[in-house]
Amino acid sequence: MNALYRTFILCALTFSASAFADWSLDDKQSSVNFVSVKKDSVGEVHQFKQLSGNIAVDGTATLLIDLASVDSGIAIRDERMQKFLFETTKFATAEIKVKFPAKVLASMKTGDIRVLDVDATMSLHGKSVEKTWPLTVFKTKAGGVRVLTHKPVLINAADFDLTGGIAKLKELAALPSIATSVPVTVDLSFSEKTK
Repeated sequence: MNALYRTFILCALTFSASAFADWSLDDKQSSVNFVSVKKDSVGEVHQFKQLSGNIAVDGTATLLIDLASVDSGIAIRDERMQKFLFETTKFATAEIKVKFPAKVLASMKTGDIRVLDVDATMSLHGKSVEKTWPLTVFKTKAGGVRVLTHKPVLINAADFDLTGGIAKLKELAALPSIATSVPVTVDLSFSEKTK
């Protein structure tokens, strides 16, 4: 009986450690994109190439975005966004932090999908704003976790004191308008951390 009990405890601890494991972001399999609109109707997709983050054992997910890695497909525009919009010499990164219910992640098996509206805190340009993000979470065959927006999240430039930077970009590019609200999407792949 004692041997059986010890075996049961060992199995329970092993399951618990796996169920509440933490994960690190696989930046090669992850993306953060946003769409800008100029001249009222010309939309362009941009991305950030350098991402990092993790999901902790308590369900707290953190995404760090290297703002200097912005990629619009035009080098001079990237430089201008770094200098005048994001001001990367003062504000190098953006952070998005989400708290998933720990029981939700722990109960997920391979192939399981959860659709959640989760409160997220976004910190950018010295400002922090809370907003509900519509996220889909699923457990992959490799034991990882994938998190993606199932619809875009609208980010208002005024909330992060970015309207002055947008005005400067508009001036430099001689544009009649640049939208101050942008849709953002994320597709993030997390792998279980090795012990």
